[in-house]
Amino acid sequence: MIIIPAIDILGGKCVRLVKGEYDSASKVAEDAVETAKSFEAAGASFIHLVDLDGARAAKPVNHELICRVAASVSVPVEVGGGIRSMETVRRYLDGGVERVILGSAALTHPELVKEAVAEYGERIAVGIDAKGDYVRTEGWLKDSEVTYTDLALAMSDAGVKYIIYTDIERDGTLKGASVERLDALNRALGGRVNIIASGGVKDINDIRALIKTGVYGAITGKAIYSGSLSLEEAIRECRRAETAVR
Repeated sequence: MIIIPAIDILGGKCVRLVKGEYDSASKVAEDAVETAKSFEAAGASFIHLVDLDGARAAKPVNHELICRVAASVSVPVEVGGGIRSMETVRRYLDGGVERVILGSAALTHPELVKEAVAEYGERIAVGIDAKGDYVRTEGWLKDSEVTYTDLALAMSDAGVKYIIYTDIERDGTLKGASVERLDALNRALGGRVNIIASGGVKDINDIRALIKTGVYGAITGKAIYSGSLSLEEAIRECRRAETAVR
């Protein structure tokens, strides 16, 4: 499993939300570029970026800043938020981003996912954000009647190789990862998709529990910023687990 530290951008600032509520935004770092560099220095092999303004506006808002972050580090970055067209996908991938995350579009425009995967393969990920069993879209503001498992299976059938599952009710709360749901989702997909866990990670015990599920990666933000989880320790734990398997 790999650890993917997160940088969420709102109004050009690095923030964290609680349960996806924009009114709960609190600044956690001064500068996105410097934060990304610190994650790289700590040993991160991938960095997760979210354009929160873009998610709400349904179009990129912080594109220039995100591409500047990508150019500032040698490790790959992925980005989500407001990506609703092939033009936006190409702009990010041509701008130095390694992987783009299609969120709301996966539900509202599944043909976009198929087109993007056909052209870019594993550089396309899908973000599935769920409250309870059901997917939410448009920056987590809109409910749907589609379960996260059904959407994940549909995305697997479309050729998607990376799915980021976020438990909205745990995101930013430090209440622990949704280990049971993630384990069930990983089993349902039968290893055909790399599952990345997001939401609720609190400390090293969550990392150890997630490693046991066999998921590909874990995104963590608030735990790192608050100090309840050491990024360096989390990375070392993953490496120890990988060595033990070998």
